[in-house]
Amino acid sequence: MKSNLLVEPLPRDFADAIERVRGRLGRLAAHVVFLPITGSTNDVASRLAALGDHEGTVVFADAQTAGRGRRGRAWLSPPGSGLYVSVVLTPARARTDGDRATTLITLAAGVALAEGVEAATGLRVDLKWPNDLYVTRRKLAGILAEGVAAGPASHGTGIDAVILGYGVNVGAMAFPPELAIQATSLESELGRAVDRAQLFAETLTALARRYEDLLDGRFDAILDAWRARAPAARGARVTWITGTTASDAHTGVTAGIDDRGALLVRVGDRVERIVSGEVSWL
Repeated sequence: MKSNLLVEPLPRDFADAIERVRGRLGRLAAHVVFLPITGSTNDVASRLAALGDHEGTVVFADAQTAGRGRRGRAWLSPPGSGLYVSVVLTPARARTDGDRATTLITLAAGVALAEGVEAATGLRVDLKWPNDLYVTRRKLAGILAEGVAAGPASHGTGIDAVILGYGVNVGAMAFPPELAIQATSLESELGRAVDRAQLFAETLTALARRYEDLLDGRFDAILDAWRARAPAARGARVTWITGTTASDAHTGVTAGIDDRGALLVRVGDRVERIVSGEVSWL
């Protein structure tokens, strides 16, 4: 890849952690790109994916200057305080239903990230539709999935990639005032230091396992695991916006998710199916 990126060898503790779990990584992390600092790991992974078949490539940064979440929101990414990772995936290659696998990639990643956090730290976290990890009512981690069309340099594979980015707040950090009551970190919740290298390895192994579930068509296993970690997906009051003005806001009570991962919300005597938009829990 031709660029001005400052790429360095993976730090020794991270490299050792990856080698310890190599047998559980499946098709992930054969190639790991480490950047001490970058704008966005998703942007780097997107450029790699556009160059050809880079399934399983992992981009990991110690800091981001332009990290982002859903709907263009900034993701605070100070050096050494979090896990900032993007992985190139191709769920369209699923053996039974590539469209459904692609649709469920974000929910599968949420399950995997929750499982990886628990394996590395012992902390059980909740999932919030569609892509956030929470402890009580404070956000711990987020996921951003972005599609990349196969370009002319893809050597005719015709395979579209999904860049699966995730950020986990690890160390206690100085959140901006507007985030201080909404966000948390692993070390704040646990009251002790967390091994970022182990967390890196465990989140990737969990993602590898759930990615194989997608490719093999084990969709019910992913949906059931997501439901088990998302108590607010049923019986919680929510509001959501379908447009750009206050008049586009609606309120209802969550009624679970369907077999394609859409959030179901009961409004009066009908059930709305939400596949996008801004959803807030009341």
